[in-house]
Amino acid sequence: MADPQETEETSNAANAGLFSTVPIEITVSVGKARPLIKDLLTLGEDAVLPLDTRVDDPVELFVGDRLVARGELEELDGENVGQLAVRLTEIAEPGHQLG
Repeated sequence: MADPQETEETSNAANAGLFSTVPIEITVSVGKARPLIKDLLTLGEDAVLPLDTRVDDPVELFVGDRLVARGELEELDGENVGQLAVRLTEIAEPGHQLG
């Protein structure tokens, strides 16, 4: 008789393979701003909107509204010079929130 846990793990592995080529959108949050509406209405080109984070603070990666990882912003070199990337420093385990 098959072990129910083993059958479930085999089924989960098959489903993971089925969905492995489906693209998802990851949102990288670098910080938040909370301006007053009157201040927001006066913003124009070249205005600076301060965020609640510093340049060296970790960024957060979300899939939908779920926090899945944290990382550090980096600038790519070579033929992609100037493009931003994220180096992951902390990954959430399924069912656990990052602390």
